[in-house]
Amino acid sequence: MSYIKRLAEEDLKEKLSASGAVLIKGPKSCGKTETAKQYSKSFLEMDRDKQVPIIMATNPQLLLVGNTPRLIDEWQEQPEIWNYIRHEVDDRKTKGQFILTGSANPVDDAKLHSGAGRFTVVQMDTMTWQELGYSTGVVKLSDLLEGTFPTFYDTGISLDFIIDKMLIGGWPTLLNESTKNAIIMNSGYVDLLCEVDMSRATGVKRDPTKVRSLIRSIARNIATLVDNKTLELDVKNLDKNELSRNTLSEYLDALSRLMILYEQPAFNPHIRSSASLRKSPKRHLCDTSLAVAALGLNKESLFKDMKYTGFLFESLATHELNVYAKANDANVFHYNDSNGLEVDAIVQKRNGDYAAFEIKLGVGYIEEAAESLKKFAKNIDSTKMDVPKSLNIITGTGMSHQRPDGINVISLASLGK
Repeated sequence: MSYIKRLAEEDLKEKLSASGAVLIKGPKSCGKTETAKQYSKSFLEMDRDKQVPIIMATNPQLLLVGNTPRLIDEWQEQPEIWNYIRHEVDDRKTKGQFILTGSANPVDDAKLHSGAGRFTVVQMDTMTWQELGYSTGVVKLSDLLEGTFPTFYDTGISLDFIIDKMLIGGWPTLLNESTKNAIIMNSGYVDLLCEVDMSRATGVKRDPTKVRSLIRSIARNIATLVDNKTLELDVKNLDKNELSRNTLSEYLDALSRLMILYEQPAFNPHIRSSASLRKSPKRHLCDTSLAVAALGLNKESLFKDMKYTGFLFESLATHELNVYAKANDANVFHYNDSNGLEVDAIVQKRNGDYAAFEIKLGVGYIEEAAESLKKFAKNIDSTKMDVPKSLNIITGTGMSHQRPDGINVISLASLGK
């Protein structure tokens, strides 16, 4: 299978030229190593070479010898290597010496120097529709953040296509697999996560049954404002498992460390109304395919439960926005206030410019989404902050166009960075 270019490559190239070492972070199997290999001149697989623990105990610097950039794959298997790399970067005083890849952050007690001034970080995710070739990318997030929208025509996509792609996910290894085989592989990914990865990431034995129950609960409540208490009750009522508050927090932390759990933070704008702003994050898994795998769902299941499929589509679109936002030096938030006004996603650049997005699977909810966006924009206190650069509705089955009121309707198959 030929290599597919990733959006994170531009970030990787920039950071290799700016720092001595670059850490590529992301969930297991999202393509970190293959991307790193495109830019490395030598590499070491910390999790496969049986000599690594011996050399770490005797002469760790030997592991750093090789043509540069040198790739240190799954570096967290031997966390102490971080400090040796830091010293080596200091000694060499040259940019682009090392690329580190890892699918987990090291345990908390690893005595690591922060790496400030030596290391930069590139975040990788599972593949976007633009990378996979499902989206033309003609509607660029960079343009929406400047308030412009292209003149073009697209035909939209089918619900059948969308559901297939949510079931398969954005895993590079599943590009040519059937939906049936992909579901089997994704179920195996969840099994390994529950039975092995959670314990390895934390250095503490975790109960696979309880881990599975928690992941199922997150999947059931995907793209919603679900707090820890709700997750605790959900696990108890639906899976008949007991998870204490402390254990739940530890498991959530471990899922974040493995980069399986993504929390979409709340937006905190200046508003005209007296409504209080919800501060809880929305919770997502790193890929929609893991949610359906955890719940044992298939294509038929998603067609039967369109409400849940709508939440799943929102999570997919949020994933896309998150990757495209990083390419634009921006972050993705959500808005929710005590008056019941919600906006699914707010993408804000570092300079403060932002765009608002409602996400709807079908065209039947576009009018409702447009009204929410208008209320949100009207509620911004423009004496204290700028109004959104653009108001947008991301849709699954609808065609892209600009409405007479200036709100952009964007098919996910047209959205890009």
